[in-house]
Amino acid sequence: MTGLVLASRSAARAQLLVQAGVAFETAGSGVDEDSIKAVQAERGARPAGVAEVLAAAKAENVSRLHAGLVIGADQTLELDGRLFDKPASPQAAREQLLALRGRRHRLHSAVALAEAGAVVWRELKSADLVMRDFSDAYLDGYMTRNAEAVQGCVGAYQLESEGVQLFERIDGDYFTILGLPLPGLLAELRRRGVLQS
Repeated sequence: MTGLVLASRSAARAQLLVQAGVAFETAGSGVDEDSIKAVQAERGARPAGVAEVLAAAKAENVSRLHAGLVIGADQTLELDGRLFDKPASPQAAREQLLALRGRRHRLHSAVALAEAGAVVWRELKSADLVMRDFSDAYLDGYMTRNAEAVQGCVGAYQLESEGVQLFERIDGDYFTILGLPLPGLLAELRRRGVLQS
């Protein structure tokens, strides 16, 4: 495999690149995210730092096996300094949304480019989002309609679909919120001659 590789099986990230007109291949990162998060927690890393470490680890791991540039990306959610993971069940998703209801949280999205096992470029972007104080009845309906889809999302919501109804305010870049800070990545790919200037 040569050329540009996305070290992710994320359909959302792949779709963002496709829509931007970027040619690439995909490969699973093979990274044990839970172990990395555990080590970072022991070191007292902030959620933003965890996203950066995971993005770099994914890119580095895949770039050891494939020629060319490899894109690694990760996103974390921070509420009062606490790191939230993707919910493991519909009940966990519901509990997470209740914790976020009526409050401001921050999404951290990191992207890294690696070549031959080493990171050659990285970027971290953050966005602040305020959930509205939605009713229990709305939450019940939301979970009925979206339970399966939101389990794959760090915030238990998809802003590009019904999840946008959960919010009263959003301060940040759309691509950062979706988990891939695209403008900076595209600029770097142009600088490296991967994309046309």
